[in-house]
Amino acid sequence: MKLKSIPHLVGFIVLSQLAGVIGSVFTFQSVTGWYTTLARPWFTPPNWLFGPAWVTLYFLMGVAAYLVWEKGWEKKEVKTALYWFGFQLALNALWSILFFGLQSPLYGLVGIVVLWLSIAMTIKKFNCVSKKAAWLLVPYILWVSFATLLNFSIWTLNT
Repeated sequence: MKLKSIPHLVGFIVLSQLAGVIGSVFTFQSVTGWYTTLARPWFTPPNWLFGPAWVTLYFLMGVAAYLVWEKGWEKKEVKTALYWFGFQLALNALWSILFFGLQSPLYGLVGIVVLWLSIAMTIKKFNCVSKKAAWLLVPYILWVSFATLLNFSIWTLNT
């Protein structure tokens, strides 16, 4: 990696982390209030695990986006892949608003299913540009798969 590329790498990591910051604004208020009143499945992780998991995933997402970007923004497949990346990143932040902000496991479930589909498409588009970038998103889609199951379980237990 060239020294002049480091600001771009940092920029993609910061952009990804920003989605987490936006989501956390809605999450923090509910985690100690509304969320504690919900029936949750036995496999619900402890609250302290979510922060480190998401910080790590956002870091990997930022690195993956950088690896795609460095293949050349002027290329159509790079632009398409990064547009999908931006779309899924926005949906990622939206999920926290739907689930925690609106206090709606149902809206959260709808949002997370759309998010999962957009992550899958992002991985597909990244794979066309950089296989390494695509692989860096695998932990993300696995975590969101688990989160979808968790969201679904919370919805069913509380309806």
